[in-house]
Amino acid sequence: MLVVLFKIRARADVDEAAYEAAFLQMLDRVGQIRGYLGFESYTGEDGTELGVATFEDDIALADWREEPDHVATRRRGHDEFFEAYDITVATVGRHYAWSRSDDGNGD
Repeated sequence: MLVVLFKIRARADVDEAAYEAAFLQMLDRVGQIRGYLGFESYTGEDGTELGVATFEDDIALADWREEPDHVATRRRGHDEFFEAYDITVATVGRHYAWSRSDDGNGD
């Protein structure tokens, strides 16, 4: 599994409606990529955003990177939306999860 951390600082003059529309379109598109596992986002107190996307493997991530609408939207990000961003792609060596509802008794 691969995890992509996408830390974003939007431009002060960003068109919020256009930014949100592009974001929603990208969520729709990435959902169609074989091997895409999910996305979560968080916003810091300073307005910095962190997106966390997970992919099954390098092939799925490459398919997303080369998806035509994603390529065009990345260009828009440079031109219209972002002041700065930082992307980290990491391979997961281990992953653990637990939920109280998994076993009903918390053990």
